Amino acid sequence: MPELPDISAYIGALEPRIVGQPIEGVRIASVFLLRTAQPPIARVEGRVVRELRRIGKRIAIGVEGDLWLVLHLMIAGRLHWRPRGAKLSVRQNLAAFDFPNGSLVVTEAGTKRRASLHVLDGQEGLQSIDPGGLEIFTSDLKTFRDALTAENRTLKRALTDPRVLSGIGNAYSDEILHAAQLSPVALTHKLGPQEWERLFAATRETLTLWIDRLRAEAETSFPEKVTAFRKGMAVHGRYGEPCPRCGQKIQRIRYADNETNYCAQCQTGGKVLADRGLSRLLGSDWPRTLEELEALKRR
Repeated sequence: MPELPDISAYIGALEPRIVGQPIEGVRIASVFLLRTAQPPIARVEGRVVRELRRIGKRIAIGVEGDLWLVLHLMIAGRLHWRPRGAKLSVRQNLAAFDFPNGSLVVTEAGTKRRASLHVLDGQEGLQSIDPGGLEIFTSDLKTFRDALTAENRTLKRALTDPRVLSGIGNAYSDEILHAAQLSPVALTHKLGPQEWERLFAATRETLTLWIDRLRAEAETSFPEKVTAFRKGMAVHGRYGEPCPRCGQKIQRIRYADNETNYCAQCQTGGKVLADRGLSRLLGSDWPRTLEELEALKRR
């Protein structure tokens, strides 16, 4: 799912292309994409784009008359900049927004149609779809800590809850926790003052690093290949590869469709966290340390 740095890159690429330009037409190819009936989508046609905003992991396109097109790409949705009037014949093409200088095409891989488009009226409409998570760059350490300790949860869950923090998901939470040298399953009510300072700093620094990097790339070409697995990431998507800090192999926890990557040496004091499926299968044989894990692999 595109997260804060990816959405920032999309917005950076779209601003010079569509702000100040009229929407000449909207073509919807999938009945599953548009989730609102009022205001009708036809009302945005002919109106000039005034601004772009990020709302959590959503992209909001504001046009004349305080109308908003809000796109949530979910897991497999992506944006593409195509020549004006680009055809929507391919199954994964969901919609196109036509401008004088090109077409913004929305696609979604796979068969599950999770991406969504809302047409909203005014600031009140925008607020209705805002999960309300804290914006990390307008907060301080105290408000950050207060938000994450409202409930006693694991750091992984707290960081990725859109009602707690805005725009952070599975990929960048892994990177943040590695930078902070904290376990993904550490409980928010158990963290000490220095750990909170590390986590707050790591959250801001990690997101700043990737926002700057991806926006710089978007200045030269439209971000066509947005992915959760980026070259240069420390742990996310790097299971079995060496940790860039200590050299130990990156570990993972898998649950449903999600995977958490971490370094046991750097983040959990050498303890291998229990993967729900495998730990149930192995029971008391589940390795507790890196040494036990390596011994198990040699059997």
